[in-house]
Amino acid sequence: MKKLILAAVFAASTSLSAQASDTVMIGEPSWPGAKIIANLIKVVIEEKLGGQAELVPGTNPVIFAAMDGGRGDIDVHPDVWLPNQKSLTDEYVDGKGTVGLSSGAYEGRSGFCVPSYIADEHNVKSVYDLATPEAQALFDTDGDGKGEIWVGASGWASTNVHKVKARDYGIETFLEPGTEDETVFYAKLKDVVSQKKGAVFYCYKPHYVHALYDVTMLEEPPHDPENYTIVQPDADADWYDKSKITTGDSVKSVRIAHSKSLEERAPEAAKLLANMALNSDDVSAWTFEVVVNGKEPEDVVKAWVAENGKAVDAWLGIK
Repeated sequence: MKKLILAAVFAASTSLSAQASDTVMIGEPSWPGAKIIANLIKVVIEEKLGGQAELVPGTNPVIFAAMDGGRGDIDVHPDVWLPNQKSLTDEYVDGKGTVGLSSGAYEGRSGFCVPSYIADEHNVKSVYDLATPEAQALFDTDGDGKGEIWVGASGWASTNVHKVKARDYGIETFLEPGTEDETVFYAKLKDVVSQKKGAVFYCYKPHYVHALYDVTMLEEPPHDPENYTIVQPDADADWYDKSKITTGDSVKSVRIAHSKSLEERAPEAAKLLANMALNSDDVSAWTFEVVVNGKEPEDVVKAWVAENGKAVDAWLGIK
């Protein structure tokens, strides 16, 4: 009997060790909020589940394709903006059924922003105020005779949306769309704002820029699905010509995605990811601490986890 008990204990401990050793690979997109949420997931898996997790940089299509593969190359996308990434969720969540989304979501809003001194002093309040010769001169920071507008970083689904907007609102005639890395653009923005010069750029909430500077989100026509057609490059090589947007974005629903293969390989981690529910105020606060105050993402989220035990317990299904 004693031998049987010891054998059972050994088998159970071996099973638990195998589960704990199955490292969860968390995708890490380039924008600050996604990086911080990726760290949050890592901390909870390691501190609360006793598991292992690693961060893997990647773009949206790469992360979704890896989750679809189910081999553990990348298991998690921490910050899925819908409908921006709808073509990916249509394929992998609704179509193939290889990726799952969290039940909880936080709200996101996106559009174009200018420093508020530009909105007030030059009466730039609407996206249509960007499609003028006056805007061309106001937003010409490099002296080439044409203004500039940052539409986001390469690889973001939202960047393609705002490229189309710049064309269909008539902005592109006067302002050249730019797609440099976010950190590069915000370094330039700091100098522009310090000199009270013109800048217009893709912006979204939650984001630290709203705490860092006084900015105004420009008015757009209310969202109308009939006048909002976006085809992403992963769906059609002629995506740009087949897209047409003459209306503002809908309010975003931002969720966490995970490979369904985790439900077999690391079931407790899969349960956590399915249950996680964040809010935009927390995400904004985290990004401000990291980007503006220079704190490490892991330190910021560890402090939050320590102070918000009830919220984390709810994700883990602990009552």
